[in-house]
Amino acid sequence: MSRAMTVLEAGMRLVVATHNAGKLAEFRDLLGPHGVELVSAGDLGLPEPDETGTLYAENALIKARAATDATGLPAIADDSGLAIDALDGAPGLFTADWAGKPRDFAAAMARVDRELALRGVTTAGARAHFVSALALTFPDGSERIFEGRVFGTLAWPPRGPKGFGYDPMFQPDGHALTFGEMTAEEKHGLPPKGAGLSHRARAFIALEKAVFGG
Repeated sequence: MSRAMTVLEAGMRLVVATHNAGKLAEFRDLLGPHGVELVSAGDLGLPEPDETGTLYAENALIKARAATDATGLPAIADDSGLAIDALDGAPGLFTADWAGKPRDFAAAMARVDRELALRGVTTAGARAHFVSALALTFPDGSERIFEGRVFGTLAWPPRGPKGFGYDPMFQPDGHALTFGEMTAEEKHGLPPKGAGLSHRARAFIALEKAVFGG
């Protein structure tokens, strides 16, 4: 009996289970140095599965499993969200849903401002954090989960045209720039060039240690 597959190697083809171009670009930055060939679920025309989980990790697994089942290839998926303390962790699992379809994150950020105002909370300076759960699935049924978090405050009005999603309104602790003002290397560059600052980068660092070179 062959051993369970739990590592990635150069030359392997890996499905990134996303239809989000911003996430795909980050995965290319993170995985590119390892020589893994990436193809997205969007490029393959795969449908987006219903995300019925109650945890980030559960939703990430739903997406990765669907991609592996459809293609017979290893797959990686991220489920991430913005959790705002004064909104009891919202939007959380519904971070993308607040942007509607088609996605309008300017409207989503405006909703955050409105929801905080209803609670008498000033948006600028409100505590928040991003969470990322990465799920890695293999055709033999092996699965791995990795999680990362980054804490900070909200900026209002939003600042910066870079990144995607809620990046322009999130300022990580210890930094003067929002994610929307940072370069890709500043936001999610890995050591030694970057600090591995973002939630996705921090989850990826844990993944990198566990599944490459094995």
